[in-house]
Amino acid sequence: MLDHPTSNSRAWSFLLLIVLAVGIVGWGIPSVGWTFQGDDAAAAAPAEGGDAAPPVESQSFLTWMIKASGIFGAILLLLSFLMVAIIMMNVLQVRRENLLPQAFVEAFEAKLQAKDYQGAYETARSDDSFVARVLAAGLSKLNRGYSEAVEGMQEVGEEETMEMEHRLSYLALIGTIAPMIGLMGTVYGMINSFRTIAESATQPKPSELADGISTALFTTLEGLTVAIPAMIAYSLLRNRMNRYVLEVGMVSEGLMSRFSSVGKSSKSAPPTS
Repeated sequence: MLDHPTSNSRAWSFLLLIVLAVGIVGWGIPSVGWTFQGDDAAAAAPAEGGDAAPPVESQSFLTWMIKASGIFGAILLLLSFLMVAIIMMNVLQVRRENLLPQAFVEAFEAKLQAKDYQGAYETARSDDSFVARVLAAGLSKLNRGYSEAVEGMQEVGEEETMEMEHRLSYLALIGTIAPMIGLMGTVYGMINSFRTIAESATQPKPSELADGISTALFTTLEGLTVAIPAMIAYSLLRNRMNRYVLEVGMVSEGLMSRFSSVGKSSKSAPPTS
């Protein structure tokens, strides 16, 4: 059995990660000049007693978001990169060309019609698609009987399906833990705000509570921003995988059905070597 062609998928995934990182940096560059005009206006306006208010340091929205998010934002950013890599890996792998290539099905069927069963077996062994591995497993056990061949096909099909489901399950995991990390940041930010209130001898200023509240809101937003695409991609890719798995089962059973009369002593069965 040939190894699964994952090197190209990994290369594409890393390339798309680089593109995504460049896009994030490009999105952040225009926001560097975005300052809070309300704070500048308040700093420029004189106070009621005639004394000028102390100047407020202006900062870009991106800088504010990074500072407010803290370690929770860094974790969610890493999860977003991982999510994109997993999505692209599954998109590149869960395709008809990898699971049910039409060229292989036609070549295999031509071998069967010509009664070249050894050639059909070699064709299935030399191909690395899902349907080829299923058919190769069935043909290798055909000398034991048709029922044994079907059982071997089912075992390989279940194994391949489980492997694809495992790759998809990481998206569901990210979609589950990302809101939890955002919620943890929310709780942490609110605790900081209430701590400021508890430790203040007088009524705290809104600016003193803004740090904790901004942490709570930003981490919640970032957690949902990661979780929602992950769950959408998981649902779409899982439905796509199930459709292809069903088609592989139907095609493989249809091709093997002509051996339904083969017994244990059949001479037309291909060798297992």
